[in-house]
This record gives sequence, structure tokens and C-alpha cells, in this order.
Amino acid sequence: MDIRARIQEHWDASERGDVDTEHAIYAEDAILDYPQSGERFRGRTRIQAQRGGHPAERHFTVRRILGAGEVWVSECVITYDGAPTFSLSVMEIADGLVTHETQYFADPFDAAPARAALAEPIPARDQ
Repeated sequence: MDIRARIQEHWDASERGDVDTEHAIYAEDAILDYPQSGERFRGRTRIQAQRGGHPAERHFTVRRILGAGEVWVSECVITYDGAPTFSLSVMEIADGLVTHETQYFADPFDAAPARAALAEPIPARDQ
């Protein structure tokens, strides 16, 4: 299976709550970083455990997956208890497995009225 398809499978499994398939993409000694909170999780077992303990109802919508070779980026919307959060996941791949993932989170915000004449809405994207 190609890397893009494996990453899509990871996000689809996240949406279904299939924790084994969700974490099969990670190397045993993978690292997951959350720069905004300063947390690092080392090892597939710890990565899976910290996600499994999340109390919110979560849903995952992939907007796009881009990459080549050893670096892949997923742009997602993760909805926690009905509130959307934009997420960017940077995955470093070796031998078909994620060795290091850095995940950034951003809450939506209202557009500035002063920019209204310059902007247009972002159209919905298909995967």
C-alpha cells in the first residue's frame, strides 16, 4: 500500500475509533510532538495510550494529504465535542512507518471585517 493510502487509512481508523489500525502506521519507537503544549510522547504504546484516554467525542475530517518520500502533511479538522479545531500533522516516514509526527492545532476565528473586500470563502475541499 502506498504511503498516502496508509495515512488516509490512519485517519479513517481514527474516525471509526479503530485504535489498532489507527496506530499501526507508527514505528515501535515513534515520537509524537505537540509543540503548543510542549508534550512529547515516545513509543507507539504511549502514543496510543494518550489518545485512548481522551474524554471528548472526536471526529476527523481530512481536507488533504500532501507529501513525497519521507515527509507527509495532513490537513484535518478534528471536532472535539462538536467544536472544530484545525490540525496540521507532519509525519516523517522511514520503511513505511511514521517515525516522528508533529501535530499543530488551531481554533477557528472570525474574519476581520477590514479584509472583507479582499477575501473570498475557501471552497469545501474533497479529499
